[in-house]
Amino acid sequence: MKEIIKIAIDSPAAAGAGTQAKLIAKHYNLFYLDTGKIYRFIGCEKIKNKKNFNYELIRKKIKKLKIKDLENKKLLSNKVATEASIIAKDKKIRKIVHNFQKKCAYKPPKKFNGSILDGRDITSVIMKDASIKFFITANVRIRALRRFKELKSLNKKITYNEVLKSIKKRDKSDYQRANSPLKKTKDSILINTSNLTKRSCFLKIKQIIDKKIKLNGNL
Repeated sequence: MKEIIKIAIDSPAAAGAGTQAKLIAKHYNLFYLDTGKIYRFIGCEKIKNKKNFNYELIRKKIKKLKIKDLENKKLLSNKVATEASIIAKDKKIRKIVHNFQKKCAYKPPKKFNGSILDGRDITSVIMKDASIKFFITANVRIRALRRFKELKSLNKKITYNEVLKSIKKRDKSDYQRANSPLKKTKDSILINTSNLTKRSCFLKIKQIIDKKIKLNGNL
């Protein structure tokens, strides 16, 4: 039985990891999961169900969760992002989410050659034995500008400085939280996207993956 390829990506907010993960998933026919969207999804539920928001509700929602649910544009709002960063610190919630993530990582639908997950603790917690690990980052001001442009394209009324402040706050929360903090593992390949176009970044990552596949005979 051919071993599935498992690619793990960690990154701070708006570093371009999601864009690259989608391109990689499409090129190699891998099942893709944006794990941060799960916490945003829960954050959205918290905003909608403040009175009834509890662990049991979260379990029910995650049990019924479909990938298409994570494509809702509402999940991109700053308010949801703030809730997501608070929720992500909760150990019990992380355990519920981790089970869902691991299922996606290790048992992707059979039509795929493997899986690719991006988030904050994928290389260090969820896919410790991933075939390839990447840590994707970029200058904080460049990341804020990217997120600002993304939000403006969605007709969101927000300033660049508000986005920059939000990104810095999110970074602090991600790197300093007690449970599953964002960190670069020793076996992760560092990719800085600050001065790279989407295309040049993809080609750089593709070259690394192709070399690994050739060595291991995967795919």
